[in-house]
Amino acid sequence: MEDLIAQFSFLSNEALHDKSFDPSTVEDLMKLFEIEAYRSWAAVELEQQQEVEEAETAMQEAEDYMDSVMESAMDEFRRFEEEMERMSKEEMDSLVATAEGARRMGKLMENAATVASKRYIEAALNSATASMKSAWKGISTKKVHPS
Repeated sequence: MEDLIAQFSFLSNEALHDKSFDPSTVEDLMKLFEIEAYRSWAAVELEQQQEVEEAETAMQEAEDYMDSVMESAMDEFRRFEEEMERMSKEEMDSLVATAEGARRMGKLMENAATVASKRYIEAALNSATASMKSAWKGISTKKVHPS
């Protein structure tokens, strides 16, 4: 482009000084300017297209990376969720086992208390029966207590 401008300056000076100057020479130079402008425009358009393609590639890489990171995060979340479910199930099973043990222990204590109270009642009845027999024996033998 600088060469064309230099050529245009040279032809302008020649046109001013030379009376036999052919104007078609300037027209030819203007066509060269037009061709150079189209070339520059095409080069800019090509550069822009390359930048668009690079941006699309970078965007696709970013999307792929984000998808990969999201998939990894979801996998980690699923593993965490499964671990939490396993731990809660273990804890619930432990609590159920403890409650069942406490229920059995309560039932055992209830049975032990029932047996103890029956034995106490039997002992009381036996004692009362023995006292009654002793008192009855004393009345039937007609012995009087010395006091």
